[in-house]
Amino acid sequence: MATEIPTTSTRGWRLPSSGLSLPEVHGTITIPEGAGFWRKLFAFAGPGYLVAVGYMDPGNWATDLAGGARYGYALLSVIMISNLMAILLQALSARLGIASGRDLAQACRDSYSKPVVWVLWVLCEIAIAACDLAEVIGAAIALNLLFHLPLLLGVIFTALDVLVVLFLQHRGFRYVEALVVALIVLIAGSFAVELWLSRPDLAGIALGFIPRAEILSNPSMLYIAIGILGATVMPHNLYLHSSIVQTRKYGDTHENRKEAIRFASIDSAVALMFALFINAAILIMAAATFHGTGHQDVAEIGDAYQLLSPLLGTTMASVLFAVALLCSGQNATLTGTLAGQIVMEGFINLRIRPWLRRLVTRLIAIIPAVIVVYIYGERGAGPLLIGSQVVLSLQLPFAVFPLVMFTGDPHKMGSFANPRWVKVLAWTVAVIIAALNVWLLYQTFVDL
Repeated sequence: MATEIPTTSTRGWRLPSSGLSLPEVHGTITIPEGAGFWRKLFAFAGPGYLVAVGYMDPGNWATDLAGGARYGYALLSVIMISNLMAILLQALSARLGIASGRDLAQACRDSYSKPVVWVLWVLCEIAIAACDLAEVIGAAIALNLLFHLPLLLGVIFTALDVLVVLFLQHRGFRYVEALVVALIVLIAGSFAVELWLSRPDLAGIALGFIPRAEILSNPSMLYIAIGILGATVMPHNLYLHSSIVQTRKYGDTHENRKEAIRFASIDSAVALMFALFINAAILIMAAATFHGTGHQDVAEIGDAYQLLSPLLGTTMASVLFAVALLCSGQNATLTGTLAGQIVMEGFINLRIRPWLRRLVTRLIAIIPAVIVVYIYGERGAGPLLIGSQVVLSLQLPFAVFPLVMFTGDPHKMGSFANPRWVKVLAWTVAVIIAALNVWLLYQTFVDL
């Protein structure tokens, strides 16, 4: 058995490696040799939090608010199961990036024919556009609520994240990670206060984490549930994570990579528990505040903002809600920009100047958002946020199945291929995701 897997290995791949992923920051963060567990864990910590951002973006807010307001605590089980799926899939994504030296987009390019690669690239760009639509509109809504900035101007303002990413990456990738972690802490703190103000039913919360058959039999509940799944397990995060774990300089030996996979998995699991708390907190707050109080039809973020203060008896509730939303939206656009770069470079090997590349990937999201806001205005934002998450869910199998196939293939992964129990678990998750999407399509067409 080989003791190392060079990043340029062609074993098991149709093409040799197409180059470094995110070359400007690849291997730029040093891992201290001979250090203890906690110091190494700190060195590896960061990529998981950039990934976790996508699991608490404004798209999640829309689905979580709608789920909590309409069905109380019942969909907490969907959030929990989705988060566990996310932990598994992100661990596989990190394993692929570290073991093969390829991000998921590069792995697809190096494994499939050109027509298949182009189809996968287009589908992924659609998913990123849908995701960014939610993030951009969410941030724009927050700016409107806090500063009365028109939605259209707010959408355009969010494009400035291109400059932020360029500036921070020029200083070092750790600065990008530090900003993201700081915003996550602010979001979590805001919702901790919101939970305390809303005084939820603890017994109802506990029962909500127990799955129930009604979710599958009720079409409208299933639609929200799959929206939650699409908002939680995000396809572009699989591409993102497989790339940014390679910002660590961990060495090429078998032991180096084995250690890197272990610490990267811990990093993403811990970070995603923050996402679980925030998503659950949004749904719990909506259930405690709106469900059964005559406001169960609340699905718009703006309506939730307006109602929180009078229902909870303090203006702080609405302000914290909007501040957390702004942090969430801006955080997610930062990582969405990186994901767009990774996908474009990985699938079609298009390498252009960093500022131009980020501008192109940003415009792919900004232009549809501007059109949507111009046509539909504020009242159309809520349904579009939920619909964008369903689009993400429908695209998920096209990212999940290749990931599970690659990481389970010993010809591609060598000794780092998934063990049998992980293969069974991963394929089960992939099939469940695909089956839920087929069921959603069936229910949608039956209701037409």
